Amino acid sequence: MKSDIILSGVGGQGILSIAAVVGMAALENDLYLKQAEVHGMSQRGGAVQSHLRISEKEIASDLIPEGSADIIISVEPMESLRYLPWLSENGWLVTNSTPFVNIPNYPDMEKLLAEIESLPRRIILNADEIARQIKSPRSSNMVILGAASPFIDIPYKSLENGIRKIFGRKGDKVVQLNIDALKAGRDFSETNKK
Repeated sequence: MKSDIILSGVGGQGILSIAAVVGMAALENDLYLKQAEVHGMSQRGGAVQSHLRISEKEIASDLIPEGSADIIISVEPMESLRYLPWLSENGWLVTNSTPFVNIPNYPDMEKLLAEIESLPRRIILNADEIARQIKSPRSSNMVILGAASPFIDIPYKSLENGIRKIFGRKGDKVVQLNIDALKAGRDFSETNKK
């Protein structure tokens, strides 16, 4: 078992929380884990990316070689395209369709979504809207993680437990909202993957 995951988005969208939940889930299953430094966090709204490597065997490097990522998990559509050179031939792209327009020359959304839709293995979802529908607008990052969960070789229950560990200090209501968001994302993926 080996999973090479690239997380992408912009500062403030919850990339670190996604990494922490996946990390806790990996540790619960006695897996090795390496995470590359998260870049871009110093500026809210700046580009953020992180490499997350999980394996049942020791991992030598924390960086994923180009062309070998199993999945790109992105909370922002333009940022998902930035890391396509790292995606393996059989890899999945899971991205939010809601843009975070933080630059004056942000690409045309129709062209951007058409590029993503041209990929053979992709899930595109409006995670922000799904999070609002379940009355948890701040948990769109967990909606995205839930949508990516069928493609991560870790038991779904362990991801729920990761949420309990990461958000537990914030109280049961916050934990439940994030678990609900995770489930809503997974349900979307299970219904829409081809």
